[in-house]
Amino acid sequence: MTAVQGRARVPAEAAERAAQLREAIRYHDYRYYVLDDPEIDDAAYDAMMRELQALEEAYPQLVTPDSPTQRVGGAPAAGFQPVVHPRPMLSLANAFSTDELRQFHRRVLSELDLPGDAPVEYTVELKIDGASVSIHYEEGLLVRAATRGDGETGEDITANIRTVRGVPLRLRAEESPPPFLEVRGEVYIPLSLLAELNAQREEAGEPLFANARNAAAGSLRQLDPAVTAARPLRIFVYGVGEAPEDWVAGQDEALTRLRALGLPVNPHRRKCTGIEEVIEWCRHWEENHHSLDYMADGVVVKVDDFELQRRLGRTSRHPRWAIAYKFAVEQARTKLEAIEISVGRTGALTPIALLSPVLLAGTTVSRASLHNEDYVREKDIRVGDMVVVQKAGGIIPEVVAVDLEARQGSPEPFTMPGRCPVCGAEAVRLEGEAVTRCTGVACPAQLRERLRHFASRSGMDIEGLGPVVIEALLERDLVGTVADLFFLTKEQLLTLPRMGEKSADNLLQAIDAARERPLRRLLRALGIRFVGERVAAILAEHFGSLHALARAGEEELQAIPEVGPKIAASVAAFFRQEQTRELLARLRQAGVKAAIEEDAAPREVGPKPLEGLTFVLTGTLPTMSRNEAAALIEAAGGRVAGSVSRSTHYVVAGEKAGSKLQRARELNIPVLDEEGLLAMVKDEAGN
Repeated sequence: MTAVQGRARVPAEAAERAAQLREAIRYHDYRYYVLDDPEIDDAAYDAMMRELQALEEAYPQLVTPDSPTQRVGGAPAAGFQPVVHPRPMLSLANAFSTDELRQFHRRVLSELDLPGDAPVEYTVELKIDGASVSIHYEEGLLVRAATRGDGETGEDITANIRTVRGVPLRLRAEESPPPFLEVRGEVYIPLSLLAELNAQREEAGEPLFANARNAAAGSLRQLDPAVTAARPLRIFVYGVGEAPEDWVAGQDEALTRLRALGLPVNPHRRKCTGIEEVIEWCRHWEENHHSLDYMADGVVVKVDDFELQRRLGRTSRHPRWAIAYKFAVEQARTKLEAIEISVGRTGALTPIALLSPVLLAGTTVSRASLHNEDYVREKDIRVGDMVVVQKAGGIIPEVVAVDLEARQGSPEPFTMPGRCPVCGAEAVRLEGEAVTRCTGVACPAQLRERLRHFASRSGMDIEGLGPVVIEALLERDLVGTVADLFFLTKEQLLTLPRMGEKSADNLLQAIDAARERPLRRLLRALGIRFVGERVAAILAEHFGSLHALARAGEEELQAIPEVGPKIAASVAAFFRQEQTRELLARLRQAGVKAAIEEDAAPREVGPKPLEGLTFVLTGTLPTMSRNEAAALIEAAGGRVAGSVSRSTHYVVAGEKAGSKLQRARELNIPVLDEEGLLAMVKDEAGN
């Protein structure tokens, strides 16, 4: 027998097996994320997931909205749509001492007109330092999710929440979920996984996340759900926003029911009678919260009974039935032994405090961030000082104050070096920026990131030269600059792990093809600060050759439309370095076409039918990518902007156009589809 859906015929055994796999995966997700008691190892779980994916690929009709394979899907969004919360997501009033907790208890008794010895029950829970979200289920199926926003209105992040492991796409049917249910939770990143994520970001030359809260919030607001899916997000559900009347009677019961439905609930909670029992529990976790693998910055105390909560009500900002007891920020005092300069993957010079080792928040700290030159000067931090250290967001140690009374003598104020301590190239701080950067193209500290950028699709597009191969090349000291890629031999490549004859030949062919890339691609690939695809194209169009660009001064560069002072200063600083001159000579020696063309003849300028017009692209076009459409517009003399304003002349909209299309309509700006854009280019050109 077969199950028939639409035109395709699905074998009954395939449909039955897919249903079994979906149910099994949901069960094991529940064991892992909710009960923290997995029954199978990762390999067995992955095998089930791969089998389900294979079945759904063979028979697309088997795909269901709540299938575990559907956590990531769809194109990146153009923007986030607003979502009005059925009930406001209020913030909490804070208590910073046990006396303030007792005052809260007295207010509760007074508002409820109860005697001072009344046995009020409280549910106390750890306060997770993450990003608050609201998740809606209908008939057990996840239908919508939103950020907290301003408490009244949030942003629709449904596609991103679906990627968060532990958020059930369908509630457990055996627990009879209510017909509608809105839950509130805190999305977070475990500290151990955040450390791994930061290590990966440092390796890639990306800025580190200073704390878990920023990392979680930023991950949830990614327009591309695939980016969110790559972040190790988790969730603890802490309450009910909307549910059928009398579904549960109190907070502790609600958390028990939510956990049974398959929603992750923090295991560390207690139902306490009276405020002294609450205080005892708060003190315990203030002393022990550093043992957790997530940020908990306090304890939330809630009157347990929902009827009492309704009687207590709320102010315009806070519920009167709850309060957050905040843990004190732990600090330590120690001596600053020295200041060293760290050079990051993108060339950023960061002052690092070398400290006499001191115990802080459960770990021994001997190094701390000093952020940048302005921070050191503002705090007047000098070598030999006694300083106060704390962990920013509980993760990264930082110096927050100096004990000036303990300063001995007159130590020299800190000054940022004018040369990179790693390679000796000029270190430049551009006007309006806080960070000083190395300008050396051969700086060993930056080489890994420069190679990745150079080989990337938006750079020289060297297929096969990924992070693993780059790492192997660096380990064997086979490349010292990006130009050395063009001198690699097959014999050298065959020494790399897992590099066979065919792979080596393919990589050499890709490197050889990169020699023919145009000037704009080379400029983009060189990694000049502020020179992206558009600026690279403008510079290539204006100068025509690398040689001519390298001779240009800041004033000449600033005279070019769309090249401002920061871009001009960055480009000029790049080309005046000795390392840059040596690199360009090496590229010419390698036969890179754009580097060889010394003084190209002025290019013939074709028709510019869109000159003076500004366009904004939104949505997915039928036959062109956004980059291709932007290149077409710019080749025709037009300008592509990122947002719609009154100076926009046309909006080009494709499928799934978002807020930009809505804004265009509000401003009465003409909207074109792809066909309209092509016709406009053709008609205006007179073709």
